[in-house]
Amino acid sequence: MVPRTGLLESDVQTFAPAGRRTLVALTLFCLGHFVIDLYSAALGAMQPLLIGPYRMNFTEAGILAGVLSFSSSVLQPAYGYLSDRFRSRLFTALAPAVAGFFISSLGWAPNYAVLMIMVFLGGAGIASFHPHAASNATAGITRNRGRAMAIFISSGTLGLALGPTVFGAVTGRWGLSWAAWLAIPGAVVSMVLLVFLRETPRQTRARPRFDWNPLRAVWKPMTILYFLVFIRSIVQISFSQFLPLYLHTQRGQSLGKSNISLTLYLASGALGGIVGGNLADRFGGRRVILISMIGSVPFLALFVFTTGVVSMIGLALSGLILLFTIPVNVLMGQELAPTQAGTVSALMMGFAWGMAGVLFIPLTGWISDVFSMQVAFVGLILFPLIGFFLALKLPKKVLAAATR
Repeated sequence: MVPRTGLLESDVQTFAPAGRRTLVALTLFCLGHFVIDLYSAALGAMQPLLIGPYRMNFTEAGILAGVLSFSSSVLQPAYGYLSDRFRSRLFTALAPAVAGFFISSLGWAPNYAVLMIMVFLGGAGIASFHPHAASNATAGITRNRGRAMAIFISSGTLGLALGPTVFGAVTGRWGLSWAAWLAIPGAVVSMVLLVFLRETPRQTRARPRFDWNPLRAVWKPMTILYFLVFIRSIVQISFSQFLPLYLHTQRGQSLGKSNISLTLYLASGALGGIVGGNLADRFGGRRVILISMIGSVPFLALFVFTTGVVSMIGLALSGLILLFTIPVNVLMGQELAPTQAGTVSALMMGFAWGMAGVLFIPLTGWISDVFSMQVAFVGLILFPLIGFFLALKLPKKVLAAATR
């Protein structure tokens, strides 16, 4: 018999046997994820305005974005290790305030060197949030975990989607220095999390300490999953950082319209994460990954090789399909090594994303300087095709339970 929690019966059935406390925690993690990723997307929106005052070329802009990727993503495994060891909610609760302060204040930087330091510190706040939050957001949920993880992941993707429009609107109307006011939402959310988010009970994990053995036991499928996230992230993060610049410099769009186009792409990805999580619950993660990789290629090509409304349709559908796999990869990794959920979440959400950014954002900027940004974007189309052939090597039996 289902206990009365004041929730709709459908909600109880969806997340059974989770009770009120579990769903409140999921809501708080989703709120924090939305705000933290709002700041993650801010640099891409502000880059067109930063290039002039700091005299950056495309390569230097790519290096700046690479610094953000390193501090916000590559360092996530370190936070995942600490999260698995100490289980403190402070990793999550303080992150929005830290990220909000440094990212929103970029317009105050006196020179390029200080700008990089501020980007690094803002990224550190972003890195602190994700491992602990991802490993605890679905704690207590035993049915339809793919759907629950999709909701958590997509709340962040929605923040990514709205970030360019919010920061673009403020900086476009009042200038870069006024973006500092956008640190307020991060501070408010940090206070909410400090008050209402409870510490995760230590007994919710089978082992209280970090242990390499569970990861060694599944290193082959985990490695394939990692490189699939890496390949998807090359396209996702390159679009996130360079799409406004691409549309502004190559197609002559206004900065406002360019940021709205980025919001369209990322909002489609947020919807894609929810769709992908539900499809994984029904059909299995391996099949969803295969569909995502091969299905995004024609729509990426449609965006790059056409213009106008048709191009925007291609942009939206490519984001929708490509980001099917965000919750699927994370949940598969957690199920393969459930006692090291924080580390695995950092590996799948942060380290792969960050390495893609560190390596390919500067490379994309360099190709744009040497050839053109059009050539750079054409090259990005090839990566999901590579991912499709790699996904064929995922072992069906090992991952059968990862999304059930």
